[in-house]
Amino acid sequence: MVERKAEIKNNAGIHVRPTGLIVQAARNFSCSITILAKGMDSDARDHFGILAIGLQKGDIVEITTEGEKEEQAAETMVELFETEFDFPK
Repeated sequence: MVERKAEIKNNAGIHVRPTGLIVQAARNFSCSITILAKGMDSDARDHFGILAIGLQKGDIVEITTEGEKEEQAAETMVELFETEFDFPK
């Protein structure tokens, strides 16, 4: 099991578009990936579960991975949660 923390850096938080990228990346790994923040947890493959947490800039997310390629999955998730997305308005 690998545990990492990430700070949300995107000005708009983790909304629909970033969540889609996170879910897509999580589906590339066979290990379990769980995120925890604000007293709520979600599977990283669950679009609505991530959105329900309501992650805003500055929030800290705890990421737990377990299974095949868990280290790589954890690092990928940290990178995505800490990305400052620049989507067109």
